[in-house]
Amino acid sequence: MSDKNLHIITHDIPLPANYGGVVDLFFKITSLHGLGVKIHLHCYHSGKQPQPELLKYCESVDYYPRKKNAIMLFHSVPYIVQSRNDRSLLENLKKDDHPILMEGIHCTYLLKNGSLKGRKIYVRLHNVEYRYYQQLAKHESNILKKIYYRFESYLLKNYEKSIAPFATFFAVSKMDAEIYRREFNCRNIEMLPVFIPWNKVNSQPGKGSFCLYHGNLSINENEKAADWLLNNVFNMLEIPFVVAGKDPSLPLQSLAHNHSYTCMVVNPSDSELQDLVQKAQINILPSFNVTGVKLKLLNALYNGRHCIVNRAGAEGTETNQLCSIAESADDFKKLIQLLFDKEFGDDKITARNEHLQAIYDNEKNARQLISWIY
Repeated sequence: MSDKNLHIITHDIPLPANYGGVVDLFFKITSLHGLGVKIHLHCYHSGKQPQPELLKYCESVDYYPRKKNAIMLFHSVPYIVQSRNDRSLLENLKKDDHPILMEGIHCTYLLKNGSLKGRKIYVRLHNVEYRYYQQLAKHESNILKKIYYRFESYLLKNYEKSIAPFATFFAVSKMDAEIYRREFNCRNIEMLPVFIPWNKVNSQPGKGSFCLYHGNLSINENEKAADWLLNNVFNMLEIPFVVAGKDPSLPLQSLAHNHSYTCMVVNPSDSELQDLVQKAQINILPSFNVTGVKLKLLNALYNGRHCIVNRAGAEGTETNQLCSIAESADDFKKLIQLLFDKEFGDDKITARNEHLQAIYDNEKNARQLISWIY
């Protein structure tokens, strides 16, 4: 496979791999490298520092600053795409005729404008972007941000439909693939599971002493989920509850501190967060967004004990049988009371290993990706 070269364009620098949007990127790169693919990486960024470690896995790494200009907010091309448009990227891609993998709708500007006509181009969908922005708008309280999310969603829907005929797409879930087929008449789309850091289940048998919700709390959907749990589920439960995540708002911190059995861990390190996930008795992960794949749920299944989610939280991961499913606040309360004193056994760990490895095997999925591209 040493003759296989591949350009990969990413919406962000994939190191450190500390949030869902770049975890799939980084572990896809390492998996392809491990199978002999020569990767030529092109990273857009918003001021992050170059990461020399990427040269361990890539033949070359080029960085392109993301443009920040308010005028682009009024362009017919979505802002997340328009702001990732750099002439030097096109010049670098035209130096050869290697296949090109565009990571996310964010990186498809050159596909839309036809500059790469005749090249083999593939697009990795992180989710159905227009639906994701619909959800962001729905949960946003800031009126200006809400207007931006709604307008971006409108532009994205038209944009995603317009590019659907011009590449082969790789969706992270069967649901996202079906939406592209049904709504955008996309004929060339495959489902490719996300690439992950875990190769086996590391859950600990026995019991933990608290419940945990974790996520990037600067994202409004995650803040709403934490707020909902505090106000509707743990408002009357005398069970320890930990909320952990990045950049929580002051109102959310205040809400957590006002609950007698709740504490908040602000900006935990990766190791601290993993320790919480592993030591919790129950990982509780409701979601208000039904597109994409929730990597925090996969983290909880690979490393934690009991998991309670709603259907939206489990959507896309094909893991419903490994979770306890609840929808209403009362359903969540009943399951928490049922599972909080229930031992997590080795049989559960075995079942998780068998099910998860059948889907999320990085090497197997990298080989599948290579077969589609070459």
